[in-house]
Amino acid sequence: MNTAIPLLPTPSVGAAHPDRLPASARQGLTTTPFGLYVHVPFCATRCGYCDFNTYTSDELGPGANRAEYAGTAIAELRRAAATLGPDLPAVSTVFVGGGTPTLLPAEDLAAVLAATRDLFPVAEDVEVTTEANPETVTPAALARLREAGFTRISLGMQSAAEHVLAVLDRRHTPGRAAEAAREAAAAGFEHVNLDLIYGTPGETGADWAASLDAVLAAPVDHVSAYALIVEDGTRLARRIARGELPMPDDDVLADRYEHADATLRAAGFDWYEVSNWARGEAARCRHNELYWGNANWWGVGPGAHSHVGGLRWWNVKHPAAYADRLVAGESPAQDAELLDDADRALETVMLGLRLRDGLPLTALSAVGRDRAATAVADGLLEPGAHAVGRAVLTDRGRLLADAVVRDLTD
Repeated sequence: MNTAIPLLPTPSVGAAHPDRLPASARQGLTTTPFGLYVHVPFCATRCGYCDFNTYTSDELGPGANRAEYAGTAIAELRRAAATLGPDLPAVSTVFVGGGTPTLLPAEDLAAVLAATRDLFPVAEDVEVTTEANPETVTPAALARLREAGFTRISLGMQSAAEHVLAVLDRRHTPGRAAEAAREAAAAGFEHVNLDLIYGTPGETGADWAASLDAVLAAPVDHVSAYALIVEDGTRLARRIARGELPMPDDDVLADRYEHADATLRAAGFDWYEVSNWARGEAARCRHNELYWGNANWWGVGPGAHSHVGGLRWWNVKHPAAYADRLVAGESPAQDAELLDDADRALETVMLGLRLRDGLPLTALSAVGRDRAATAVADGLLEPGAHAVGRAVLTDRGRLLADAVVRDLTD
């Protein structure tokens, strides 16, 4: 599954530590949007394309198994509240990702959410999301999650073609994701998302069209569609290196993206981030918008990343080491850095340019503004938006978003 943690450059690590929040990080703490991310590191099997911090074994050492994990995560939530207090920020979003969060019993996820409400002030309109693999949810479990306060679910569909799911090492059947979406809607979830991956070796244009049709036949108000990335060290990368599968083709990826955008737009979905479409503003993932807006969040769980007021840190990766530190009363943070003004400005551009609203030209350097003018001439940025002082990607610019970002930030 997609953890929704933004991929940003890692500056050199200094003496900063989350247990010692500097005064600069506390500035605006109660007025800046704040969210919680809870990482659940367990999966039944590892998908061939996945390089996330996940583990397939039930037992990973004392304190690191599924049965005890909710209690371990709640222990870090207590540390978070103690560290951020006494004037705690109100939690506006909670996102439970992984891994496969719904491998935990619904009661465990409900306990984590209940602990959040006990420890933090929580906004009345809080958005609470869980990721889920389609084969790991049942109507009863979904009803319990909704009763506990979960408002949104993101289901990993990836494809409606059986042979594509096989290449990706997905376990669910082609129709299960749409069925799970219907079950979530019936359980009362306010917002339902389906995740898609395009460009898998062996996927045809007809396969991709069928996947989009299946999504639109389901009761969803949000769709995420990501190009397949071949990550080093994954089973997929090894299969491609051995010549068993071809590398995804850039031209095919562009065609798939344009097909998705046209199909989703025709069905009433508008893009608001390069890889995300929603049926209106209320259906947008507010937790991801918090990341893209460089707001504050605390990441709970092994390998989880956090950011508060320019201080960024990340936890130890292995669940056993994570649990051991919390049992010992120690911080699970592995390292941290305090971002300087240049780092934060760079991240503002990297994240903001991928949004439909773009970003103010004043966020760019003088060189970046000159290059933005060239990008307008090249059809990569909107001329009208540029005229009023904003850098906004055109449809063609979205296809080349990463290259545009690099050009404007180099």
